[in-house]
Amino acid sequence: MTLLSRVFGLLRDIAIATVFGASGGTDAFLVAFKIPNFMRRLFGEGAFSLAFVPVLSEYKEKRDKAALKDLVNHVAGTLGGFLMVLSLLGMVFAPAVVYIFAPGFAKDAAQLQLTADLLRITFPYIFFIALVAFAGGILNSFHQFAIPAFTPVLLNICLIASVFFLAPYFDEPLMALAWGVALAGVTQLLLQFPFLLKLGLLPVPKFKRGHEGVKRIITLMIPAIFGSSVAQINLLLDTIIASFLITGSVTWLYYSDRLLEFPLGVLGIAIATVILPTLSQQHARQSGEQFNQTLNWALRLVTIITIPACVGLFIMAGPILASLFEYGKFTASDTYFSSLSLMAYMLGLPALIVIKILAPGYYARQDTRTPVRFGIIAMVCNMLMNIAFVVPLVMLDYEAPHVGLALATSLSAYINAMLLYGGLRDSGIFTPQAGWLAWIFRTVIASTAMAATVLWFNPDAIQWSDWSMMERLGNLVFIIIAGAFTYFLLLWLQGLRPNQLKKSS
Repeated sequence: MTLLSRVFGLLRDIAIATVFGASGGTDAFLVAFKIPNFMRRLFGEGAFSLAFVPVLSEYKEKRDKAALKDLVNHVAGTLGGFLMVLSLLGMVFAPAVVYIFAPGFAKDAAQLQLTADLLRITFPYIFFIALVAFAGGILNSFHQFAIPAFTPVLLNICLIASVFFLAPYFDEPLMALAWGVALAGVTQLLLQFPFLLKLGLLPVPKFKRGHEGVKRIITLMIPAIFGSSVAQINLLLDTIIASFLITGSVTWLYYSDRLLEFPLGVLGIAIATVILPTLSQQHARQSGEQFNQTLNWALRLVTIITIPACVGLFIMAGPILASLFEYGKFTASDTYFSSLSLMAYMLGLPALIVIKILAPGYYARQDTRTPVRFGIIAMVCNMLMNIAFVVPLVMLDYEAPHVGLALATSLSAYINAMLLYGGLRDSGIFTPQAGWLAWIFRTVIASTAMAATVLWFNPDAIQWSDWSMMERLGNLVFIIIAGAFTYFLLLWLQGLRPNQLKKSS
């Protein structure tokens, strides 16, 4: 379902790129869309879910159904009330919020005003989507993963429909996209209701000061806001600095980030979503050995897919962007500049996915403080590297200074991943099982063979731009299949079999 969501997300981005291209207007919409999305990561499936799911799992394991339902009701009341106030404040102070998140827009009064107008429509999305994450956390705790993973498809469908059916009716067509975001929030929340009702856990919002479960969630959530959202904060810092760079920089980084999010969502977020309730339950049962086995299994699974994904997307950055987006108003120049930042992002893909797997090892044990310390260290490093990379590129008049932002994000991800790994090792929570070196060696050998195959069949950039859509997509699919066949053939010849990917009980 996560894969389906990411495919529809690519279709959404193709539609927006083709119709609107890379301009000051698209920069404005993407900032207006990114702000509530950033808030969603803080108060939705990010910090909130990481604090809520372990407490909910503990209630589920150790208390009766009445206590569980009482917790759900009071969390709904507290979270819903907070989000409603936050949404109203965001709409009222939209220009100030835009100035904080994209200060570079202040040099263009029209762009600043357009972004603020768009934000007033998109900001309430945080209210609905955070409640969607709340409902998804309940379903995930009962091992119902399909519906929560499917709900983002509705957002993408709403935005695609807005591009082609609503936009012609607006004086400012980008306003249609903002209304599409708002509509998507409502539909995503309504989709969850029947499944919560079936579990007998459809919330009836209540509020009580000092509720024991809610207090524990808030206590865990406050530090988790920083720890779980470091990657998002880094990307947000990229947007702030990019707003000062040449027009189109925000959009180029956005499309690079969207292709980064594809493997990150399918591999990292999907597996992290599955293992968090499992790890929480294993911790509640004090099953340390099973806890360690679950982390080892998840890391092995993502390693064998992440390394070739990183290599393939790095080599094929330009062709993939050209095949997906280089139509209509999205030009070959936009493809080129987006591909540069995509390659820089790809260098950090393995670390970003490892973070998604290691962080639940802390959150499942209701330890949100340690990831915070590591996250702050990584964030400070990212800020310093942003300045260290971008300022010289601007001074040297380099054509694509936004690449420095992507590179800083990638390097800071490795710092965060290494700190998380070291913390789990030093505390004895995680111990690598036998066979890791051989596992990585086989993966690297197979990825090298795959890279050679892809390079052999990949023509130059001019050829990709000259081809029609069907020629681009046909050649892209052929190269991907050839590379994947080479990769899995080499794994097979080195003795890897599918049953070795199964999680041991």
